[in-house]
Order: sequence, then structure tokens, then C-alpha cells
Amino acid sequence: MAGRSLGKAVATVSLSVALASVTVRSSGCRAIPAPSESSFSPRFNEKDGHVERKSQNGLYEIENGRPRNPAGRTGLVGRGLLGRWGPNHAADPIITRWKRDESGNKITHPVSGKCILQFVAIKRKDCGEWAIPGGMVDPGEKISATLKREFGEEALNSLQKSSAEKREIEEKLHALFSQEHLVIYKGYVDDPRNTDNAWMETEAVNYHDETGETMDNLTLEAGDDAGKVKWVDISDQLKLYASHSQFIKLVAEKRDAHWSEDCAADSHGL
Repeated sequence: MAGRSLGKAVATVSLSVALASVTVRSSGCRAIPAPSESSFSPRFNEKDGHVERKSQNGLYEIENGRPRNPAGRTGLVGRGLLGRWGPNHAADPIITRWKRDESGNKITHPVSGKCILQFVAIKRKDCGEWAIPGGMVDPGEKISATLKREFGEEALNSLQKSSAEKREIEEKLHALFSQEHLVIYKGYVDDPRNTDNAWMETEAVNYHDETGETMDNLTLEAGDDAGKVKWVDISDQLKLYASHSQFIKLVAEKRDAHWSEDCAADSHGL
């Protein structure tokens, strides 16, 4: 039994190292060193130059020079596929509108009686799953800038547009992203890339186009890390990447929109 346990532990370490190696080779970048190396001395639990190493969930432990995942053990040690040791910060813009008929009237669900909300979803190239068009926060970048940039790159293919087209997209996105919004979630998230020493954190923010006029003037076009992009009806039938279904459910609750037929039955005492 002890021999098998040791074998599993060695295999886990080998897998983590292999994954990190694959990531470096595929990106063409030099490997990010381990915290124990003398040339790399990160300042965990604080702002480290332009890199934010604070966790949105508070202080995390450092063990043998490496940060410990605050949610517990994952079965993988090291940095794995993530770019940084410790917290890796992302931003998820949830762009929504009401589903409407040809006359412009809101469409309600026949069972729940609530209006149906739609959001912009992308199909990720890396895993083929549908997701919110979010991404990583660049060093020194504000969350608000990341939210707008990632949506433009992944859902509007802004990176491939001409200068004039980029300016037009920027103006329309500014109108949407400068209005009142809802912070849906902020903190640690379950993610298949999490390890014992590196993990994902995000800020999910809902920008709602109440009339639909802003988004009607923007043509969805997949770009960057997205293979496809489309408007998706929100319901409990959605199967999304990582924790994204939970974020979408929170949006439906905040907007008092349709989510589940079961909830409608419960509300009527059935």
C-alpha cells in the first residue's frame, strides 16, 4: 500500500512538471522559475511591482517558499498550466440582453412566466466548452479595462480590425461598459488548471443592455481564444466551462429572469 501511495505521489509530481513543460514549449516563452530559485523572489500576499499577488479571499499560506492553495489540495503540485504561482487573476464580462420577438416585445418563459435573458457566450479553442468571454488581467491593468478588452478581442474579433473599425468598436463598448453594472462574483474559482500552488481568481461583472440597442449595433465575431460566439438563452440547462454556470445563475437571480422550470413549480407549491 505504501509503495502504491508513493508511486501515485511521484506520478502526480511528474504530471505537473510535464504540464508546465508543455505549456512553455507551446507558448515559446521561457519558463517562469520556481519561487525557491535565487533569481526569482516574488512578494506573495502583496502588490509585487505591477503584478498583483494579493488574493481576493485574503492572506494565503506560504510553505517551503511556495504559496498554498487556500481551497485545499488538488492532487497537482507546482504551477502547472497557470502563468503565475499563487493567485492568477482573471475578469469575466457577462453581457446580457432580454430575448425579444420580431415586434421587440420581451419573451417570457411559458412555465416560469419570467422574461428570458440572453448572454454572449464563446466556444473556447483550448477545450471546446462554451464560456463567458473573459481572460487574464495584465500586470498593472485595471479590472474594468480587462473586462472591455477581453470582450472586444474574443466576442468582436477586435484584434483583426482596421484602425477605423477599432475606434468604432471602442466607442460602442464605452457606452456599454461605462453604464451601471453588477459585480456578480469576486474571488477564488474552481478551475481545471488549479494546483496546490497556483489557482484562478476572477471578478465576474454583468453589463446589461436593457433596450438591446447597443449590442444590436455590434456584430458578434469570434476572435483570439474563441472558436465561436453567439447569444445564448439563460437557463439551468446550460453546460459551461468551470464555474461559469454559477455566475450566469447569479445574473438571472439578480435580474429576476428565468432560470429553472423547477423553481417555478416550487413557487406554486407543486
